[in-house]
Amino acid sequence: MNPAALPKAVRPDGCLRLVIFDCDGVLIDSEGPSCRLVARELRQIGLEYDDEEAVRHLAGRALTRIKTEAEAQTGRKLPDDWATIVQYKLVDLMREEARVIDGAHDMLTAVIGLDLPMRVGSNSSIAEMDVKFARTGLDRFVADRVHSARDMGKPKPDPAVYLHAAETEGVPADECIVLEDTDTGASAARAAGMACVLLRPLDLPAPDWPGLFRIGHLSEFAPFLERIQAAQAEYGGRP
Repeated sequence: MNPAALPKAVRPDGCLRLVIFDCDGVLIDSEGPSCRLVARELRQIGLEYDDEEAVRHLAGRALTRIKTEAEAQTGRKLPDDWATIVQYKLVDLMREEARVIDGAHDMLTAVIGLDLPMRVGSNSSIAEMDVKFARTGLDRFVADRVHSARDMGKPKPDPAVYLHAAETEGVPADECIVLEDTDTGASAARAAGMACVLLRPLDLPAPDWPGLFRIGHLSEFAPFLERIQAAQAEYGGRP
């Protein structure tokens, strides 16, 4: 593979300037409860999703897309505000059930120690993320540096939320690296022209394309970034 084809964030002659985190499955352990709630809503309209199947098929997907596909599968027209109603239920659920992903606090502390700015780009709404981060104590890390693809009306795999995060920080897209856990989110990062690290057990399948890397646990992320910075400093690419 030609290194010049990689995003500048991960090239030895490039510059890593911004880390963007997905929320659910990366920082917040909410995929299970959220998908089970959505599955219950879908069962009410005749779609037989059991809880395990729901997590496998619904994780990382926008409620608006789930609504469209459910209507196509059932032939039923759901209320126009179906996704909004479910979103309110998710916010209430997360007030009680949001949990932090193992290692998230230590990982974020380590990234800050590398002098790298960070932002969050998620398919969750701002209201939902505010509840999740407040409950888990991650709000002290992310503060007002949170962006919602749902609130923008452009859910992943649309790259808009990642491009918006980079633009807000004033950083070119190819100098950003994204931490994701779903193929949908990784596709959004790829479409944005960003490098991406996929958090997923290494025995599970994953896409294979230039600029996509794998880790099995959050404890591996900061050392990965540190190696990139060291290579860029040695090359002379760091400002």
